[in-house]
Amino acid sequence: MAGHLGRRRFLQSSLAAGTLAGLGDLAFLSNLRAVSAQEAALDATTVRLDASVEPLVRLLEETPRDELLEVVARRVQQGLSYRDLLAALLLAGVRNIQPRPSVGFKFHAVLVVNSAHLASLSAPDSDRWLPIFWALDEFKSSQARDVREGNWTMAPVAEGSLPAAADAGAAFQRAMERWDVPAADVSVAAMARSAGSNELFEMFARFGVRDFRSIGHKAIYVANSWRTLNCIGWHHAEPVLRSLAYALLNHEGEPNPADSDLAADRAGRRNEKLAEEIRADWRGGELREAATEELLVALRTASADESCDLVVKMLNEGVSPQSVYDALFLQAGELLMRQPGIVALHAVTSTNAMNYIYRAAADDHTRRLVLLQNAAFLPLFREAMKGRGNVGDARVNELEPATLRGDDALADIFEDVSGNPNRAAAKVLAFLGQQPPEPLIDAARRLIFLKGNDSHDYKFSSAVLEDYYHVSAPYRDRFLASSVFKLRGSAGPDNRLVARTRAALRA
Repeated sequence: MAGHLGRRRFLQSSLAAGTLAGLGDLAFLSNLRAVSAQEAALDATTVRLDASVEPLVRLLEETPRDELLEVVARRVQQGLSYRDLLAALLLAGVRNIQPRPSVGFKFHAVLVVNSAHLASLSAPDSDRWLPIFWALDEFKSSQARDVREGNWTMAPVAEGSLPAAADAGAAFQRAMERWDVPAADVSVAAMARSAGSNELFEMFARFGVRDFRSIGHKAIYVANSWRTLNCIGWHHAEPVLRSLAYALLNHEGEPNPADSDLAADRAGRRNEKLAEEIRADWRGGELREAATEELLVALRTASADESCDLVVKMLNEGVSPQSVYDALFLQAGELLMRQPGIVALHAVTSTNAMNYIYRAAADDHTRRLVLLQNAAFLPLFREAMKGRGNVGDARVNELEPATLRGDDALADIFEDVSGNPNRAAAKVLAFLGQQPPEPLIDAARRLIFLKGNDSHDYKFSSAVLEDYYHVSAPYRDRFLASSVFKLRGSAGPDNRLVARTRAALRA
């Protein structure tokens, strides 16, 4: 990816009568002074980062929110690379934002980094910087909230307490099972310095899906942090993994789960044992649409335990795990159609994260556990939705295509996304029956750039637009059609970052 903006167009294409409108050239005029060695020096109470990125992280931390976008743009013009900016953004978040009292809320500034990165990767060259600039502004907002809530900052690791490299893995396992934050912190630091990324992933994968707290954000953080580290480099891993372990041990307001029988932990404890009942060659099953449809029907009413029992039965009868995941994706989308709110949205994004963990894990037991936990989480999301108002009865497999009107089908669809998502979903199904998905996916992503004003816009859109290709062909169009309930339509104002960009261009 190019490291310079120069005079290139920042965001082009237009939605006239529903097509995307150009923003012009991104040419910020701010002059950036050098960062002195004194400014780059760190307080002894603050965790020290890799020397190559520390000055840039300090720049993000200390530059006022209303100046940061212009300052960073000038740095980019001077040669700052996309990868270095992405690394600094993630590290500034993990150093300054506490994943408490829940792995969400202000912590979305960290969770959204990979989603913004995925949006950048999938965007045309002319658009590629905008998601990261949006995430920079989101970091400053969350940083300010963290200051108001007590100004937490990650402290240096207790070096004298680190276990030996040979003992670090077992120490980490014990600490996580005992929900022991101090012990987990020193053991994960020791592992970050001695273990390989694959070994680390296998351990975090299990703990990221073990409990139903923070509406799926623990699994989301595992997946998103790993994916970002794979881009920015594993020499940045230690502070990220310390933050991740701290987040996974979050159980605020409850007794220690290791000594309790709490509702959030029951599915995971049961599925640890149930996973062993799956036949040894379970991954070699056959794709069966009848099994997908049977599981989708069951997920509408079954308990978490009943859903998992059915999954085990299907796998043992030779059904492909892909047929199981097709049903899980469809159910997540259907929940969104029934109540397009925050709970159903996280049913979708956590399914995306758990599917990534499932595909990336090498350990057979871990893969079984993740699949079962995903099957358990969806009924738990479904029940949680009942406390947030009316839950409809839409069925994703009964969605019928609608007639597209006018010459511009995409304009027609995204106009309805803003005002009539049920009709928009039916039109998406019609569009995908006639044309390839890429124009629709590109238009949806561009509208997030223009209209999105919340971290969930990026998290959700990156998840569903990626998962379209992870759903089997007979079902993927219906899955994508269900996403319009939380995508952005063409109506409404551009987000404030777009307005600020335009103001900078006129300066």
